[in-house]
Amino acid sequence: MKRTSLLIGTAALAIMAAVAGAVAHLKFNQRLGEPGIRWVAGGEGLRGRIELPERVLDYVSTNVEPSKMEWEVLPADTSLARRLYRAPDGFEVLLGVVMMGTDRTSIHKPEYCLTSQGWQIVARETASLKMDRPHAYTLPLRQFITSRLGQLPDGRQVKWSGVYLFWFVADGRLTASHWGRMGWLAWDLIRQGVMPRWAYVSAFVICPPGQEARAAERAREFLRVAVPEFQLTAGPAETQQP
Repeated sequence: MKRTSLLIGTAALAIMAAVAGAVAHLKFNQRLGEPGIRWVAGGEGLRGRIELPERVLDYVSTNVEPSKMEWEVLPADTSLARRLYRAPDGFEVLLGVVMMGTDRTSIHKPEYCLTSQGWQIVARETASLKMDRPHAYTLPLRQFITSRLGQLPDGRQVKWSGVYLFWFVADGRLTASHWGRMGWLAWDLIRQGVMPRWAYVSAFVICPPGQEARAAERAREFLRVAVPEFQLTAGPAETQQP
């Protein structure tokens, strides 16, 4: 019995050592993949500038600077950009991109980002968006409908809804699944020795309750035009129907 336990223990240690060696080998020999979005190197470490368009359709935009806390919490080589786009009728879209460097913890599950800001997720849906640039393809999306209580300047409480659309993109990779992204990351790292530079793209719209469907439709119209301006990776070409 003691001999069996000793053999099991020795085998377990050998496996742990082999796994540790493999991880160390991959970390030492891996190379960082190319971004799937427009990005200009600069700044601290691998952190750089993500190039979001200033104008989309008839929307004007303003840059939304990340907070000091965000920069302190995120890994040092994370790239982050946000712009708030406003249509002439007041409709707004907050477009954001977070791109990892060598540390995959730059990107969190979308649920974490929303709930930490007080939003409750009331519905989840897997969706898609038909794109026509740079060619016809289908962009995979996840859509969350959210809800929260806000406060007016006079102190009254008001209920708001939110439509949150997001996906993940790397060089030659597109997915709307957090776990799909993690699977591709492991595959590319093990098979090719490449750490893919995943970016997490999101669009958020706030609207009155009952207006979620129209808000989602307008957000999609916005994304169909905006995405080709900053995203380099596209899905497989599809034949357009006459």
